[in-house]
Amino acid sequence: MARAWHLMSRPDGLPTEANFALKELDQPALGEGMVRVANRFLSVDPYMRGRMNDVKSYVPPFALDAPMDGGAIGEVIESRDPGFAPGDMVLHMAGWRDEAVVPGSALNKLPQLGVAPEAFLGNLGLTGGTAYFGLLEAASAREGDIVFVSAAAGAVGSAVVQIAKAKGMTVIGSAGGAEKCDFVRSLGADAVIDYKAGPIVRGLGEAAPKGIDVYFDNVGGDHLDAAFAHARKDARFAICGMIDSYNGGEPASFRYIMRVIAMRIRVQGFIYTDYMARMGDFYRDMGGWIASGQVKSRDTVMEGLERMPEAFLGLFKGANTGKMLVKV
Repeated sequence: MARAWHLMSRPDGLPTEANFALKELDQPALGEGMVRVANRFLSVDPYMRGRMNDVKSYVPPFALDAPMDGGAIGEVIESRDPGFAPGDMVLHMAGWRDEAVVPGSALNKLPQLGVAPEAFLGNLGLTGGTAYFGLLEAASAREGDIVFVSAAAGAVGSAVVQIAKAKGMTVIGSAGGAEKCDFVRSLGADAVIDYKAGPIVRGLGEAAPKGIDVYFDNVGGDHLDAAFAHARKDARFAICGMIDSYNGGEPASFRYIMRVIAMRIRVQGFIYTDYMARMGDFYRDMGGWIASGQVKSRDTVMEGLERMPEAFLGLFKGANTGKMLVKV
């Protein structure tokens, strides 16, 4: 019997495992055009926290006492769609479960690029695409820019660091603790700030005495304040996420917000799906960087569907370096 995680109550602040329940899942009969998929890897992403709130956003909230969903890589085990055969590896959005019955139209067959299937949840998927389009499109980053990346040891942040270096930029990353800072340096960052070691505003000032041209924001809070404080004229900010505030934490204080005017700072929010028409460019560039070794991945993998909530909560405790995945 298939199983799926259900959201049983809406969290107040940081979720707990009590908000979730793992239940048996009745699957529909396999009708024409339908495909049965055994999931192999499940994506764990910060944006899922927003879906646990009953608020209007760019993606609908999770329904209560209903199967949750998210990115997943699976293997086709039965098909009544001529476009898919048993053994095909596919990308789809019926995650948080071990098996899914979905229309063939909801599946994307993985191209043969000589990479591990789970890469399509990471640097060749939403994670890498978010980094690519956020940096190069939303922030209009270009060769010679000084780029500040928050949460640089995380899934998106680590991809931003490597894309920026591949494009000839100077990169300053922030991460928490010596081990994660060492990881960011291993990706090629020119400077790394340990935000646990002291105020980020001071740390960024020391790392970027000439200021920054681009800020890629995954955090919000004091990191966003620091970016405003040290932005150069015509700086561009790409606002990807503000994980510091997802569970009711303190937002940025905007102590330096007046510098928006003097420095003509452009602040651009974005989401991955804004750029779907440009996916060909992304696959071309990212595929080439991965093949050449300019972009590498590091995953944090938890084993077993039972650990999905644990993996999700780990995102807010710094438990991951690189992409957080659950292997089913």
